[in-house]
Amino acid sequence: MKVQMHSVHFDADKKLLDFVQQRLNKLETFYDKFTDGEVIMRLNNKDGIDNKTVEIKLFVPGSTLFSTEDAASFEAAADAATESLRRQITRYKEKTMSH
Repeated sequence: MKVQMHSVHFDADKKLLDFVQQRLNKLETFYDKFTDGEVIMRLNNKDGIDNKTVEIKLFVPGSTLFSTEDAASFEAAADAATESLRRQITRYKEKTMSH
């Protein structure tokens, strides 16, 4: 899957980008018709330790799946966001299969 990655207010290292890509690749085992994807990682100004946000958009035929998560690390936020997307993919598949 072709994914555009953006990091806002910091430079993401290759290890982080590879980690996120790996998580997204796992989603393809649930659904293989993604047309495109976009990941935005940003440092936000929230108080507390959950100041890292990961937003993921996945484009599927006729729809867009979206998840945003805050966590203490980008890895944890990416894990939570991809888990949320996994549930959305399951619902999307059930909906499209029933038609």
